[in-house]
Amino acid sequence: MAEIISRHVQLTVEGIDRMYLNVFVPGLQYEQGIVQFFRTHRGQPLPSAALMSPMTRDFVAKLEDFVAKHDIPLVQFEKGQRKDAVMAEHLRRFAHEEGVVFVGKAQENTPVFRTERRRSPRTGQPYPWIVRRSAMVNNYYIYAVDRDFGPFFLKFCSYFPFNAKLCLNGHEYAKRQLAQEDIAFEALDNGILSCADPRRLQKICDGLSAAKIDALLRKWLRLLPHPFTGADRKAGYRYDISILQAEFSTTQVLDRPVHGRLFFEQVIRENLDLGRPEELQLIFNRRIPRNTRARFRTRVVTHDVTPSLNVYYKNTRIKQYHKENRALRTETTINNTYDFRIGRRLHSLPKLRQIGFAANRRLIEVERLSHDCILSEDTFRAIDGPVAAGRQRASGLRFADPRAHALLHALILFRQLAQGFRAADLRQHLAALSGSDPGSISPSAVTYQLRRLRLHGLIERLPNSFRYRVTDVGLRVALFFTRTYNRLLRPGLAAALPSLRAITSPLKRAFDLLGAQIDTMISQTQLASKNLTHLRQASLVKQS
Repeated sequence: MAEIISRHVQLTVEGIDRMYLNVFVPGLQYEQGIVQFFRTHRGQPLPSAALMSPMTRDFVAKLEDFVAKHDIPLVQFEKGQRKDAVMAEHLRRFAHEEGVVFVGKAQENTPVFRTERRRSPRTGQPYPWIVRRSAMVNNYYIYAVDRDFGPFFLKFCSYFPFNAKLCLNGHEYAKRQLAQEDIAFEALDNGILSCADPRRLQKICDGLSAAKIDALLRKWLRLLPHPFTGADRKAGYRYDISILQAEFSTTQVLDRPVHGRLFFEQVIRENLDLGRPEELQLIFNRRIPRNTRARFRTRVVTHDVTPSLNVYYKNTRIKQYHKENRALRTETTINNTYDFRIGRRLHSLPKLRQIGFAANRRLIEVERLSHDCILSEDTFRAIDGPVAAGRQRASGLRFADPRAHALLHALILFRQLAQGFRAADLRQHLAALSGSDPGSISPSAVTYQLRRLRLHGLIERLPNSFRYRVTDVGLRVALFFTRTYNRLLRPGLAAALPSLRAITSPLKRAFDLLGAQIDTMISQTQLASKNLTHLRQASLVKQS
């Protein structure tokens, strides 16, 4: 993962993917607001469903007249039919830059308001009362193409209060903007494979704002039949937008598509624990209390032959998959903004954008770090083994070799010297660390040690001088080798080995318990073997 991301990613794009938005009139989403609309605004003394039916018939008639007038196909969706597939079929035959492609009609279970007859507890007289119910009503899917946003759909419920859903795609918006600016690009299905101006592409994706989405809705509400009259809208009964679902995607196009899928399967196998709360705290940068009532899980879903890694946090999902064998797609889908204590209105989009893209970056970083051990193992083996550069050769710096540790200790000291160090300085420190006389260390031995350090990349020679400087890699290797050996390996072995009388510690108790458990298992196995032998002998005696 670390090597692929650092060396083999040709294009990285962060952008909004699909957005599913709720389009509603705020004052008409509860019973008292419905009563106020009919009684106060329209002057009806007895609000009831009988007043809603004429509005429904009028809106449906205007929709169907609009379809007939503009010769737009009207499709009756069948049960289980994929609406996106129907849209793709009609879109292939659509030749205009902008307009309605077709209108679909389907009966769906939808929340509506009905009239319920109740009786007064004082007089016993019946009276109508507005209540919220679910009913099977017709919904009209208006599939259209916008000049700036590309394909989208707007779904209207045909029954009062005429709630709607708006679905758009940020990648289609980016493609339209690139085409309008004459910037060459190669498209993925729901993505960008290559672009002549990647910086401009990223700016376009960043520029998809709440104001532009709101302008898209207002534009098409003017072009399409409107369920409310002009007087209703002037009185404040206007549509608003809230976020039902928002997908924030990070697409990393790889330069080696042949190895992409195999590589991604390795990533899946090594990250099946990402759904744990401690991992999700890192990804979402949020503290998760122990008493949180939510499902944290990781799932691997295989669609056809393409696997995907799915990580769940409350109502939010991070999905990662290999897109069209060309790109690594990581997308965070937020289904409930209250998971992050953010409101649902469209003006909360900038905050959600920060959370979504940050989650993508942290997930990729967590995976990259989990694979960094592979690269660091190669570095460890290179330092631990011999090295050659041209005709020059030098032995490795063995991890447990005292002479190697003396060299590394010297490097830690020399790192503090601004002017670097000389061969004589190294001789003095090696003699002090090994407890010998500096005169007993020959110049050729010091020269050889300098060559070892230089060929391994731990020091470098200053130009036009006989001084050397410790590199950043040299300091980190020296610190890691010496601290790990002295503070972890030696004390750990003292606690683990049974022949040493080490002070009681959690590590020693764990090893003692492990040894006792192994001994118990061996004894039980031997006992079972003896019992089996006795049973066989008894069986033979009985048979004889």
